[in-house]
Amino acid sequence: MESGHESFAASSNVSNECSSPQEPGPSVDHLSNLCGSLEKLLFNPEYNYSDTEIVVEGIDVGVNRCILAARSQFFHEKFKEQNENSLKNEKPKYLLKDLVRVASIGYEVFMVLLNYLYTGKIKSSPSEVSSCVDNACAHDACRPAINYAVELMYASSTFQIKELVMVVEMNSVCHMYSLRLEINILLELGYQRYLDKFVDKATPEDVIPILLVAFHCKSNQLLEHCIQRVAQSDLDNATLEKELPHEVLTDIKSRRLKSRQGTEQESLEEDSLSEKRIRRILKALESDDIELLTLLLEESNVTLNDACALHYAAAYCNSKVVNEVLELGLGADVNLQNSRGYNVLHVAARRKEPSIIMGLLAKGASVLDTTRDGHTALSICRRLTRLKDYNDPPEQGKVTNKDRLCIDVLEREMIRNPMIGSMSSSSLVLADELLMRLLLFENRGNYVKLC
Repeated sequence: MESGHESFAASSNVSNECSSPQEPGPSVDHLSNLCGSLEKLLFNPEYNYSDTEIVVEGIDVGVNRCILAARSQFFHEKFKEQNENSLKNEKPKYLLKDLVRVASIGYEVFMVLLNYLYTGKIKSSPSEVSSCVDNACAHDACRPAINYAVELMYASSTFQIKELVMVVEMNSVCHMYSLRLEINILLELGYQRYLDKFVDKATPEDVIPILLVAFHCKSNQLLEHCIQRVAQSDLDNATLEKELPHEVLTDIKSRRLKSRQGTEQESLEEDSLSEKRIRRILKALESDDIELLTLLLEESNVTLNDACALHYAAAYCNSKVVNEVLELGLGADVNLQNSRGYNVLHVAARRKEPSIIMGLLAKGASVLDTTRDGHTALSICRRLTRLKDYNDPPEQGKVTNKDRLCIDVLEREMIRNPMIGSMSSSSLVLADELLMRLLLFENRGNYVKLC
């Protein structure tokens, strides 16, 4: 096995296909040389003989249609269609976002996929997109690591590379646990126990993207495990309704109801009535209807705190609505913990919306409060942010990326808190500069670009 790669060609299945008793297959050296030669077509400018381009995140990637068409039925069908550039005798150009409409596929994932199509090898996970900013994180279940694996599995399924979907399910987990096992050994051991560890280790919120890709790719075993984990979690119904497909949501609700069969009917009816009132409050928030929200609160004995309405608004509603509710002073406690032990600032940190975070801090949200597993809003934000996004240098005339801005705002608040030890003064200066820039965009009416 070559350093930095894990070859699918190493599996016993592929070996059996490539050789027979009558005709011995090519040696490992010959296969390695062939892979290296094909790899030049992708990464060596001297061998740029591409006949088409695919634009990924604004970057033109040259590809050879014959290789992609031979390796992927998706590309075979796509390249048979007429391209407007082909009619002009120009090199055909495709936008990846037009080829893949359900979810986005990033540049790094696309290059890993291309490398597999050209060479049969899976490159190691690029740390800049599969690792988070938190130095204390093992990167075995943080959101960038999960998103990278999910994205690669989705791309493999979309481009109809069936054997890679299976390899990704196994291989991505191996990378995350710093294991370097040959694919044929994994096939013998079975990959389910690795996936079990992966799904069980992630937070319930972070299981949802795994569930969605399993649902889309029809990976039933993985889907079942994800559904079990979410059904047994304390994620509320309002969150699940926003995140999950209807049939999965119905399945989870059914499982939860069965687990409550021993509960008295009267208690269930009271919960049902309360849920209806809470649902109306949340709908008013989502509709940006503050007048209706105020009316519902006056007519009902359910408060914003009872509904954890500010948590919901911080997660899903327009930032202006959140700040308007804060300004009206409708009795919402910004430091109230929901059933998962998250306060509103924790939820806002997961969303990574600077104006909501700033509004909560201005109203007294505690930057020191921790979740049940010991995370502050700052550590949550760091574990959601890719190295690539945090280290992306600001460009003149462009809005600073929200990931970096949220972290700097929270760091600034931590520095100002007398209970926190001294931190770098340069970080404080940078955070203040970013806040001034944010306010400048708001004053000019350009802040909408951040939303």
